[in-house]
Amino acid sequence: MKAKSLDIQKITGNNIDTTSLNFAISEYLISEKLDGIRAYWNGNELITRSGNKIHAPDWFTAHFPTTSLDGELWIERGKFQLLTQIVMDNTPDEDAWRSVKYMVFDLPLSPLPFEQRYQDLRQLISTISTQNDYLFAIEQKSVDDLTILTQWLDIVVNNHGEGLMLQHRDNQYVAGRTNQLLKLKQHQDAEAIVIGYEEGNGKYQGQMGAVWVKTASNETFKIGSGFTDQQRKSPPAIGTTIQYRFNGYTDRGIPRFARFSRVRLSPDS
Repeated sequence: MKAKSLDIQKITGNNIDTTSLNFAISEYLISEKLDGIRAYWNGNELITRSGNKIHAPDWFTAHFPTTSLDGELWIERGKFQLLTQIVMDNTPDEDAWRSVKYMVFDLPLSPLPFEQRYQDLRQLISTISTQNDYLFAIEQKSVDDLTILTQWLDIVVNNHGEGLMLQHRDNQYVAGRTNQLLKLKQHQDAEAIVIGYEEGNGKYQGQMGAVWVKTASNETFKIGSGFTDQQRKSPPAIGTTIQYRFNGYTDRGIPRFARFSRVRLSPDS
């Protein structure tokens, strides 16, 4: 059986630089990478990564602590588009918000190393859990064997998850992206702008078969997989930014096996 290649990536700036597996896994705490919307709790309200207010119902944030939190609004695996519709609505849908959870992974104002911040976060959330059903601490685990790590990744990905996040135990909190945080996936992600369409064949005759896209580096190529039947009937509009997954590059520098992932609706999604 051919071994699966693992793509460990440093999250740095706007680019993602692939690094090797040559590091001490036991020095990291590991959690599932949630496909949610980043949200900061400033002690009074939820705001997006770019500073816009998230209009959550009052009962959703009732009993949240006065201290700042950093986390993700999330429903479950594969529900990102539904989540976006709910969270980005300026008039909150009370019923829809009951499916949303605030999954917290850090304490921004704490000067302690990550491992200690995580323990403090767990303690903080546990004191609130009896009063609020929507606030959770993302579980962090220790792994000291690469085989176990890859098995965990397989389970997550096979169940429609994104991947894993690896945070060094000694890391200080850094707002935004940092080269001290690693992302482990079985694929790479990138974004491109839709510039045209190609009609489908067979069952997709008269519908969208593929979209032509342009990357930030002006590479153009088409993406024909990853779309639902509904998306083929009503494809992303020209000018829309989409996210796609791929596995390496061709000799021409074109993403290999590119497949549609989702529409990028805003800088916060």
